[in-house]
Amino acid sequence: MPIRFALLVIASILFSTLLVACGGEKSGGSTSGDPDRGEALYHQTTIGPNAAPGCATCHSLEPGKTLVGPSHAGIATKAASVVPGKSAEDYLRESIVTPDAHVTEGFTSGVMYQNYGKDLTEQEINDLVAFLMTLK
Repeated sequence: MPIRFALLVIASILFSTLLVACGGEKSGGSTSGDPDRGEALYHQTTIGPNAAPGCATCHSLEPGKTLVGPSHAGIATKAASVVPGKSAEDYLRESIVTPDAHVTEGFTSGVMYQNYGKDLTEQEINDLVAFLMTLK
């Protein structure tokens, strides 16, 4: 009986570990980002190991104010309807990772830094998306 109990305990621990390992990163429109960390990252002058320009270097949070790229005022609301069938979170993530996938009308492709997807960690991208989702 003690061996059976020990095996049950070991099996339970292994199963729990497997569940935690498989559930670490969310996808399909859900992020585990922290909007406060994302906001801090957004406002940094440079981000990532290659000192890429921070978001606020090129994007304003004021409606109608264009710096280099489009204003991010209300971006969460806009992002929900840019690509039919794509969630706002997925659109924002794609815009960070693959900036030329959907270029806003009136702006030129290739201007936005192209390597945020390589330079930033998944957590940093999640944090940025979580912050951008607060901008309704």
